[in-house]
Amino acid sequence: MSLYTQSIMVAFLITIFLSFALFIPWLIYTYRKYGYLSISKTIIMFSFIFYFLSALCLVLLPFPPTRDTCSLQAADTVHYNLRPFQFIRDILKDSGILLTSPSTWLYITKQPAFFQAFYNFLLLMPFGIYLRYFLKKREYWKRAFIISFLLTLFYEVTQVTGVYGIFNCAYRIFDVDDLMLNSAGAWLGFFLAPIVWALFPSHEAVQAKAAEIAKNDIVKPLSILLAIIIDLFIAQLILVVVGAVVPNNSIFEFFIKFIMYILLFGLVPTITGGATIGMKVLRFTMTSVKGNGIIQKTWRRCFAILATISLLEMIAILGQIKLNMDSPFYVLQIVITLVAFMAALIIRLIIVIHVARVLISGGKRHLFIDEYAGLVATRKK
Repeated sequence: MSLYTQSIMVAFLITIFLSFALFIPWLIYTYRKYGYLSISKTIIMFSFIFYFLSALCLVLLPFPPTRDTCSLQAADTVHYNLRPFQFIRDILKDSGILLTSPSTWLYITKQPAFFQAFYNFLLLMPFGIYLRYFLKKREYWKRAFIISFLLTLFYEVTQVTGVYGIFNCAYRIFDVDDLMLNSAGAWLGFFLAPIVWALFPSHEAVQAKAAEIAKNDIVKPLSILLAIIIDLFIAQLILVVVGAVVPNNSIFEFFIKFIMYILLFGLVPTITGGATIGMKVLRFTMTSVKGNGIIQKTWRRCFAILATISLLEMIAILGQIKLNMDSPFYVLQIVITLVAFMAALIIRLIIVIHVARVLISGGKRHLFIDEYAGLVATRKK
């Protein structure tokens, strides 16, 4: 069991890493398609990633200690089993089980071969459940069976080829019984899936909510926040490129950053009529609460963003002042550093609390930059 646990832990760690890498793209995709973050679809998608990685790790791990796996095996080692139902023979062999004597059938559960076959049967059952969700219709059971068979065939070929030549000999065998058991488990999971998916909103329910959001012109606060994150990411990406070709200087970097924010939050929405690049990606724009003065209010929003970011940047610069201990202002520098640290912490805490309240409100509250500018988000062209 320790090998199974270790493989699942490796898959869990990889899933965490991928979650950080994929979460923002997933949010962008979800908001572009539905106009809101579907919690059920997010759970399903990331649980599928975890399951798929877990199955792959269970099939491949642990790796042998050396690539020269031939040296670890006897010369006559057989790397495949092409006899169907060999697992039944393995279970019955020297087990004391008599098919004509039902009282001996309980011994089946004490045979290692039984548990190996049972785990192989269960391995792709969740895959069949996920396939039912993605394929939607029961009539596609043949398609689901073929996909499951191809997946388990991929697993078996990967094993018998030593992960496609990474190891010079297979360290696990190609087993036709695994093909049958994995495929049968996935097939059964496909038909049992409605029991699981009854706990989640259906595709139709998610699409109906998306249609309602579009009809009522609702833009969730998380959409606005995500658009800001996209814009800030673009600015940071450009700063990284600029920083690679020019000398590192805090004042110069602050100046470039200031110009970038003016372009992204001021000039771009002025040209597009209220939308930043992030808003364009998420398919919404900003409009005036009173229906006029969109350009002027766009620049008011830009000023609010610049003021907030500039304040944090200037506090950070003050906190980086370094003086020698012999300087008469050394004590003052320590005080300034502490004050700058506390000020930055308090401001960031205020922003986090404010953003959390806006997100929890579900649209009843607005970000202070939009409140100050008199702007609201809309999906109408």
